[in-house]
Amino acid sequence: MDLLSIKQRFGIIGNSELLNRALEIAVRVAPTDLTVLVTGESGVGKEFFPQVIHAASARKHNKYVAVNCGAIPEGTIDSELFGHEKGAFTGAVESRKGYFEEADGGTIFLDEVGELPLSTQVRLLRVLQTGEFIRVGSAKVIKTNVRVVAATNNDLQRSIAEGRFREDLYYRLATVPIQVPALRERPEDIYLLFRKFASDVAVQYRMPAISLDSQARDMLERYHWRGNIRQLKNVAEQISAIEPKREITADILAGYLTPEYRHNTPTLNGAASFEDMNTERELLYKILFDMRTDINEVKRMLYELRGYGVNQPMHSDSRKEVAALLPSSSSREVEYAEEVVDEPVQPATKADMQREQIVRALRRHGGSRRDAAAELFMSERTLYRRIKELGIEE
Repeated sequence: MDLLSIKQRFGIIGNSELLNRALEIAVRVAPTDLTVLVTGESGVGKEFFPQVIHAASARKHNKYVAVNCGAIPEGTIDSELFGHEKGAFTGAVESRKGYFEEADGGTIFLDEVGELPLSTQVRLLRVLQTGEFIRVGSAKVIKTNVRVVAATNNDLQRSIAEGRFREDLYYRLATVPIQVPALRERPEDIYLLFRKFASDVAVQYRMPAISLDSQARDMLERYHWRGNIRQLKNVAEQISAIEPKREITADILAGYLTPEYRHNTPTLNGAASFEDMNTERELLYKILFDMRTDINEVKRMLYELRGYGVNQPMHSDSRKEVAALLPSSSSREVEYAEEVVDEPVQPATKADMQREQIVRALRRHGGSRRDAAAELFMSERTLYRRIKELGIEE
């Protein structure tokens, strides 16, 4: 299969060199039974690659099973993947085949494989090494012949260092690695994708398609696209449905782009290492920009504290820091701040900042983990783990 026919068959849009390179690797490895690990940020379209591999392989007439490992509760994931016997646990009223048994002779796609619990990782490693597994509640060894393609947006090397992912399993999965580029790494494809999404909405709802003027297009292509293709599609659909005008200017487009992510975020050593710090960095950025909106609240608190009658003057260095935090403050406001007791303040740690952002997200969504996880661009299981690690009381 050539790249053009693959793109047409699976609806893949783009001509960037990085995208073509990833697709070429998928096509070349497809005829083998080697295990493939697809990596890339959330929303880049990793789910297309196992489909391409299956369709171009000798297994294409057999089953293709896709499993989202991050969406299955930890207590039932072994049963889902490997099956269980009747009476193996409460609610197991009959025997059941697992996904590995169902996919025998075909391909199984393990999405969000980095979310697997360690006990399940041991079982998966055995399948990859020997092609054997045991159902939950059974002692009988079952053979299976499946091609495994896994995907993750986690930094598995960091997970290994933190003891959350087995190193031997990583090397079994990453026999052939495929890195899917982020949308900002293929700017020449952004406008093509936007036009496709806008056209799809226009056809579906029988309305004229929107178009961008030159400044809006330039803004579109320079935007960071933290949510990648998924976010781009969301923006195209929102504008198509809401805006009465069909020609979109830069001012209109700006209203649909989150301001703090409108420009490219600096990366370490000039390299595109955004995904290496994915979850923690996203949380830190959200907190920093939320802090900007809290400056007025700090001012108000300083005025209130004046009424407590505390007359200890503020240290001159601290007074300078307050003035720096409040760039629009008058000298009179800084004088008010002098009446606040100059007590030592412990700097917030990274864990404190992460904890604050997760708590805010949970409060905004009434305690819903699913909605909070979506806002924080992480899986529900990752959010659950963070809640436990940070000692957050829900």
